[in-house]
Amino acid sequence: MIARILNSIFFKNAKGKAGRYVRNSAKLFDLAKDVVGKLQHVGIKGNLSEFQASVQLLIRMVRAYASGEYKGLPWKSLLSIVAVLIYFVSPIDLLPDFLPVIGITDDVALVVWLIKTLGDDVKKFSDWEKKEKTINIG
Repeated sequence: MIARILNSIFFKNAKGKAGRYVRNSAKLFDLAKDVVGKLQHVGIKGNLSEFQASVQLLIRMVRAYASGEYKGLPWKSLLSIVAVLIYFVSPIDLLPDFLPVIGITDDVALVVWLIKTLGDDVKKFSDWEKKEKTINIG
């Protein structure tokens, strides 16, 4: 399924837009807001709570990059994250979101793939985030 998504016109369009987004902090913050809105709209429950946590992590990564707080994210990884989030918020993709239950399957698969692919970058960000919270609390 991942190969079909990555080769789809829908994901290719998202990748094309990603380059424009990463150069504009305001667009990144707007994208993050749109992703949060879609997560709330979809009403993800139960088995998809790990998916929701992964998407929220990606949102925090984008926001930290856009605000200039976190600079440890490689450009290629940032482009991939933004492309996946653009794909996620798009209502028309490989499996359109208006299809009950199955409509989010491609989004879940894509986010799981991305988290695994960017494992080191995700770990570095998570470590940085924990350190920042400790500093801000202490």
